[in-house]
This record gives sequence, C-alpha cells and structure tokens, in this order.
Amino acid sequence: MRTFAAALLLTTVACGGRRVESSDLAAVEQSVRAYAQAVAHDITQEGPAAWRRHFADSPSFFMASEGRLVFPNSASATAAIQELARTMKSIELRWGDDLRVDPLTPDLAVVAASWHEVQVSTDGHRVEESGFFTGIAEHRDGRWQFRNVHWSVAGPAPTGR
Repeated sequence: MRTFAAALLLTTVACGGRRVESSDLAAVEQSVRAYAQAVAHDITQEGPAAWRRHFADSPSFFMASEGRLVFPNSASATAAIQELARTMKSIELRWGDDLRVDPLTPDLAVVAASWHEVQVSTDGHRVEESGFFTGIAEHRDGRWQFRNVHWSVAGPAPTGR
C-alpha cells in the first residue's frame, strides 16, 4: 500500500496536481508514435541535419551511446550534427516493430525501440548498424522533441556454451 501511495503522489506532483485520464495517456501514446515515425522519415529524407530539430534545444538535453555520455548538452549535439552533415551523404533510419511508448504525463513519454540504420559517407563508405534506442520525448512549444536519448549498438550474438 505504501508503494501505491508513493506512486500516486509522484504522479500527482509530475502532472501539476491534475488527474491524468487514461484517454489523455492514450492520445499521448498515439502522438508520440507518430512523432517517432516522423523522426525516422525526416532523418532518412533530409540526412543528419534533421536531428537538430528533433533534439531539444534546452539545458536538459543530453545523449548517451554505448554507455558513455556523448553529448552533455544541446550545444555539443549541434556542433556534432553540423560536422556529421558535412561528412555523411545519407542516413536511412528504421525503427523496429517493437516500438514502445510509455506516457508519463501529458507532456513526457518514454520511447524505446530497436533500430536499423544505413549510413553512407560522402566518400561512399557504407555502414549498417542495428541496436536499441531509449529516450524521453517532451512536448514543448506545440511539438515533441527528444529531451534525452540513449543509443546502443547490438554486439555479436552470444555463443552457446
């Protein structure tokens, strides 16, 4: 019972004291799913520069990859995206069929999915990777953006012993 009361208190505080209806959470889930698909479309159509508008330009943004903090803030992400746009000819990003959205509040949701990406550099070098992605999507200023993200690349399949 104590756990339930703590969860209820946390939800109440996180939602500004207002009750979140299940229909609100279902709408958030649907909206964030559409956003995730738009992200994959934009990256595939426009290349790496499209990431800039999908990463929150706020002090709260960070990105981790392979267990390391890669971008501690929005400014470092912007600099890296600009460099990547100069060296990367194209990126094709696809989310797996396992895309999960866990609405936390009307303005925050956890997003998780397997992913597959094909990158082609300006010199023609092609790299294919797959892995798993998690992030927090935040609705601010009338749109969704990733507040923080973590990418992991799948390693070799474990061998039987």
